[in-house]
Amino acid sequence: MVSGPLGHFRWLCAPLTLRRVKFGIIAPYGIGPVEDGRFAVAFAKLVEDLGFESLWVVEHVVMSVEYSSVYPYDPSGRSPFTAEVVQPDPLIWLAHVAAVTERIRLATGVLIVPQRNPLILAKECASLDRLSGGRLELGIGVGWVREEAAALGVNFEDRGRRTDEYIEVLRTLWREPVASFHGEHVRFDRVVSRPQPLQEGGVPIVVGGHSKAAARRAGKYGNGFYPLGVADDRLALLLEIMRESAATAGRDPSAIELTLLGMPDAASAERNDRLGAGRTVIAAKSGDLGLLHKDLERYRREVIERF
Repeated sequence: MVSGPLGHFRWLCAPLTLRRVKFGIIAPYGIGPVEDGRFAVAFAKLVEDLGFESLWVVEHVVMSVEYSSVYPYDPSGRSPFTAEVVQPDPLIWLAHVAAVTERIRLATGVLIVPQRNPLILAKECASLDRLSGGRLELGIGVGWVREEAAALGVNFEDRGRRTDEYIEVLRTLWREPVASFHGEHVRFDRVVSRPQPLQEGGVPIVVGGHSKAAARRAGKYGNGFYPLGVADDRLALLLEIMRESAATAGRDPSAIELTLLGMPDAASAERNDRLGAGRTVIAAKSGDLGLLHKDLERYRREVIERF
């Protein structure tokens, strides 16, 4: 086996081998009325009917009109999710569309874990997983907006440590009939949280992020890894860190599913397949359901059905 940068290069350039890849889609924030219940239902039914495996929604509890925090996924440092972009609560939105869909998985991409009470989050996620028939995917992140954390009254500096601990809290409550936990931030003894998730092992946790810390977190805790906004060479490094972290934790690195963002074309899907992604997620490019149906029908024929 070749290690080091040359090994990463050869791995990235391995021959394309097509396999069953899953495709997810992000709701049309900023271009469609995602806060309208009728639109949300129609959109969810449409993408389920067109063969998408998962539907992804984002989270910001509040957005500051002015902020000094640097958005890490654009060279400008500014987020496309401005204060004007409507962002319904992701779990409530997913519960709404869960009632009118049957197969599509319901994913947060990503929910900002350190801004939430982990016991309440455990109950919300378990309830949604039960009510949806075991379809929730909990994509998580630590957050990048210092001003948002300040408005919520939570510590921005220790958000990584708290996220790790909160994951352990979630898993403890989902796993144990009578649960106890003693951590740095959370402590409880012999409590019961019911219902527990329908999915065996609890709700899958997909760790999002672009940093080495996110890669380590995915290796130690994640059912999946969702590295955002990274080039191929950077991705190779993060995946190596993820695998090393998983091995150190006594976990099977190959069991951690890779989810990558993509463009709505075959070339992007093929690139993600070469990089080892089990899932490609694209963004809805229109808030007009008629136009969107036409574009996604073509994507289904030219891309989804090929994989």
